[in-house]
Amino acid sequence: MSHRSVRPLLALAAGLCLIQALTAIPGAAQQEGMKDMSTFPNPIEPADNVWIEELTMLEVRDLLAAGTTRALILTGGIEENGPYLTTGKHNHVLKVMGESIARRLGRTLIAPIVTIEPGNPERASTPGGIRYSQETFQAVLRDMAMSLKAQGFTDIFFLGDSGGNLRGMDAVAEELSAAWAGQDVVVAHIREYYNYGDVLTFQRDVLGIDEDPRLEGLHDDYYITSIIMHDDPDFVRLDQRIRAGLASINGISILPVEKTLEHGERLVAFRTDVTVDAIHKAMEAGGH
Repeated sequence: MSHRSVRPLLALAAGLCLIQALTAIPGAAQQEGMKDMSTFPNPIEPADNVWIEELTMLEVRDLLAAGTTRALILTGGIEENGPYLTTGKHNHVLKVMGESIARRLGRTLIAPIVTIEPGNPERASTPGGIRYSQETFQAVLRDMAMSLKAQGFTDIFFLGDSGGNLRGMDAVAEELSAAWAGQDVVVAHIREYYNYGDVLTFQRDVLGIDEDPRLEGLHDDYYITSIIMHDDPDFVRLDQRIRAGLASINGISILPVEKTLEHGERLVAFRTDVTVDAIHKAMEAGGH
């Protein structure tokens, strides 16, 4: 082999070595210089927050150590909800309901919302309608619950805002309850949370609003709208509907806004009461 043919090979080898050195050394140095966050004292005032993804690792660590060992796994979905509600309707409801339930329970944190519901992905042809297979959905729930248990959470509850999620949550809760028997961990699906029939009755009998959800033929309701508005009115396209003269659903006006927000607040409180009571019963049944 001539010198001319060898030189490019040597240059290539030298270049590869240089790249490896430049990429490996900083990484190794970074690893060596990293603080141990399992023992590192929190240098700032902790946030008042119940959402795990919005807390620092130190904040979660310290809350666990102080006895915050309940966790909620919330499941929503992405689906068609008519011309006014976003596809993430159930996820917006869960932001409001999860906050209320965790605060009422106390010593409770919330895992990131499972925003995709189960179904057949090959038939998810509705624009925006994303689906997990049932196997994937259950695997996600299982892995989330196992992760929470590994960190020290001892009471783990599944709450679903979409009817298609119930079967999968039942299956995973039963599976893990059997697998964790004798380990002093309570895991349960709180079916009482999914109580939209009772919500409709409460809206009629207590709030005085008799709604027929079939009236306009939309996958949309006054009670859903009034809850979502506590997350963000834009998720019900409030401003656009006002400009278009369409600020109503099923013949019920969502104006004035203050009235609708007040109704939503009372509906949230109703659902929170039912859910918290069911969680307490599940904990008692599990010996906690």
